[in-house]
Amino acid sequence: MPIKSRIRTVPHYPHQGIMFRDITTLLKDPIGLRATVQEIAHRYKDVKIDKIAGIESRGFIVGTPVAYVLEKGFVPIRKKGKLPADTIGRDYELEYGTDRIEIHTDAIQKGDRVLLVDDLIATGGTAEAAVKLIEDMGGIVVECCFVIDLPDIGGRARLEKMGQKVFALCEFEGD
Repeated sequence: MPIKSRIRTVPHYPHQGIMFRDITTLLKDPIGLRATVQEIAHRYKDVKIDKIAGIESRGFIVGTPVAYVLEKGFVPIRKKGKLPADTIGRDYELEYGTDRIEIHTDAIQKGDRVLLVDDLIATGGTAEAAVKLIEDMGGIVVECCFVIDLPDIGGRARLEKMGQKVFALCEFEGD
């Protein structure tokens, strides 16, 4: 059974007209979770990667087991004020205002090859900020990897326009 079939769609969440793609149904399914981690890890098993970076919070859930399988370190990219040591951050635009993501200043070394992981790419604003943050630290983003791509919203195209490679396990068109 494909991964896409294990993802629940919640209509009109968090706002009217939004079709929310909920990976909790994928995560609670041991076969679905294992297949997700294995498919991502298999894609990158022969790629030179130094670290896996995951975007808060579902990027942690997917990225950490991939880092474990690939025997790489995991770097959390968190919302403002959540990391305890010295951080560097990037602001990004939201529908109504701005937000900020941060990373520890010692998390990525110059020249580190980093795989960026999150559960879903929609508008691409958070992923774009994460890419820029990794690059600010001297890291090289090998690829941006997502469980779900919503291609009609434009996030993939936004990252590709920046010169980034993008991979997703599945797509939900029209949303």
